Amino acid sequence: MTTRESQKARPGHFWRFAIGGVFFQGGAASVESSTIIAALVQGLTGSTLAVGAAAAISRYGWLFPQIIVAYLAQGRTRRMPFYAFGAFGRVACLAGVAALLWLGQGLAGGVVAGFFFLGWTAYAFVSGVVAVPYNDIVARAVPSSHRSRMLAIRFFGGGVLALGVAWAAHELLDVLPFHEAYAAILFLGAIGLAVSAALFVSAHEQPAPLPSNVPTSFRAFLADGVKVLKEDRRFRQFVYVQWLAGVVSMALPFYILQVAPGKVEVPFVGILLGAQTAGGLLSNSLWGWWGDRHGKLSLLRFVSTLNVAAPAVMLLWIGLGLTGSSLTVPWFGGLFFVLGAVGNGRAIAYIGYLMEISPNDRRPAYSGYFNALIAPASLLPILGAALSTVLPFATVFSLSLGAAVLQIAALHRGHFGQT
Repeated sequence: MTTRESQKARPGHFWRFAIGGVFFQGGAASVESSTIIAALVQGLTGSTLAVGAAAAISRYGWLFPQIIVAYLAQGRTRRMPFYAFGAFGRVACLAGVAALLWLGQGLAGGVVAGFFFLGWTAYAFVSGVVAVPYNDIVARAVPSSHRSRMLAIRFFGGGVLALGVAWAAHELLDVLPFHEAYAAILFLGAIGLAVSAALFVSAHEQPAPLPSNVPTSFRAFLADGVKVLKEDRRFRQFVYVQWLAGVVSMALPFYILQVAPGKVEVPFVGILLGAQTAGGLLSNSLWGWWGDRHGKLSLLRFVSTLNVAAPAVMLLWIGLGLTGSSLTVPWFGGLFFVLGAVGNGRAIAYIGYLMEISPNDRRPAYSGYFNALIAPASLLPILGAALSTVLPFATVFSLSLGAAVLQIAALHRGHFGQT
């Protein structure tokens, strides 16, 4: 049975993946590194460096395991067991982090922070197991002409659910003590992720095609990745563009710290998460239509152009010296609205484009190679935090703006080819 025939025979896959994605996005809102986790870590440690480290751990943990998972999955016709391990494993890790926050509220702040980072690191690395099997299973079950639509439904419905999470976060932070409030928020996230995992696993996968030459060792697998990087121009250029995206994202954990330098006001956390979620929610139909109608590369170019807006607006805020003014809520509300819209558009474009340029019988390998190559860029928030301790925050936002401009230029050089 061909891939297209299997897609026609199993139409329920589209909706199970889409609805499962809705619950994933809702659950993931509770661990959003630029709002909830940034404010939590700031409250636990009072350290900008720790805020940057939490964001870097989240991203690096997501990317690092993928090369190993890709090697193990590429030689197997069933990839769902890998997904199940990562999806249900991260639920357990997140529930564990919530429990330690709740139970550890009477302990010294440094002890709680230390246990938090241990649990957060475990959550991040276990989460990274799901990416390779997710991309492969979805790409084999959903035709290219419907993928952006499916992702848009995922992000739209997930945005509605995330608005509920934002409202709950606002209320919980208002009525509960610090540790208990964040523990409850993270536990809500664990519930959403559990429902998502159950829905996705229920969509039984079709056997995957195997490449004609399966690497006989991990070393041979890595050598093949070097060959792909040298010979596949679109793949190589996409790696370069994603490194620039990593520099752009370096500033993400620090936007919320500019609301009230030195202290994130608790009521603002839920409001800004809500604004960020609304931005993604209201833009999803546009991204889904654009990606399926005009191509994933066209969408990638457009949302990368919008990447300029957030750091430019932040530099304007700093330059005008508006900290503490009456414009704080509307200004940052608009800023986080843009961050939400761009973030969802970038995710839809990135996932769709990687699926497009990956050969059907080697998609796990391509996902693993790609994410291993861009993984070091995920550590850049630590560099941003280190720079902010000796230089003004404007330096970090200026670097982000410069990388956004370079990314636009790279995407319009014509090396990628329309997909």
